[in-house]
Amino acid sequence: MQPAVIHLTGITVRLVTAESAEKEAEGSHSEDCPKTSEGTCDPGPGPIMPELKELYWGGGAFLVFAILMRVLLYPKLKKGMTARYEGIRAAHESADAERAQARAEVAEYEQQLAGIKAEAARKVEAARATVETERSKAIAELNGRLAEQRAAAAAQVESARTAARAQIREAVSDVAGRAGELATGKRPAADVVSRVVDEVMSK
Repeated sequence: MQPAVIHLTGITVRLVTAESAEKEAEGSHSEDCPKTSEGTCDPGPGPIMPELKELYWGGGAFLVFAILMRVLLYPKLKKGMTARYEGIRAAHESADAERAQARAEVAEYEQQLAGIKAEAARKVEAARATVETERSKAIAELNGRLAEQRAAAAAQVESARTAARAQIREAVSDVAGRAGELATGKRPAADVVSRVVDEVMSK
């Protein structure tokens, strides 16, 4: 079967059979494919398997990188990590020291506060004792003055009573003597009247 060619304006369309298309593809592939010494087509390197020189270059680069890491980068990294560790440890030690200092200051403050409280308690107790002493002294002085005033009042009462009794005795004696005189026509003796009045008033 012959291929059919259709010409359109600006476009060429060619209709061929499947066998003709396979032959043309084999011919174009045989022209582009590099030939081996035996005349066959060389397939070339695989798309996944690398070449040996690529493996050599990759391994060499890895070894160089590993050596650089071990010689240059690792010491710096280790030094940095050591410095960071030392900084963290120094910060922890400083924090511990500050914490211990704060605890010591708190303990000292509590000790001072306890001393101040004890001193205040002693002062309050001393003031209370002083007030109690002054109160007892004032009460004693007041009781003394009251006792003196009571004694003076009792003395005054007793003096007034004695004076009143003397006046009453004198009046009674006068009245009794006058009554005896009126009764007997003769005034009784003063000592007799006094004795009788004393006996009557003493009852």
